[in-house]
Amino acid sequence: MDKKNALRAGSIAAGTTLMMLLMSSPALALTRDDGDDPAPKLSVVETLGLFVAAPLVLFAVIAGLVMVLDKSKKA
Repeated sequence: MDKKNALRAGSIAAGTTLMMLLMSSPALALTRDDGDDPAPKLSVVETLGLFVAAPLVLFAVIAGLVMVLDKSKKA
């Protein structure tokens, strides 16, 4: 009985996912909208700096501040 319920749940989940994928419309990213003003493209270095280096630096600064300003008692 347990395998039957698991198989039924899996098939319903797979069917639902498939139907959602088939019925969803594309993003239509190639069609320009009124007022659409895209920014100039970023280079690879700018992209890596913005989405990789900046979050890592921000994480390091916050972690450093937390460690330096820690008020807990040392054992």
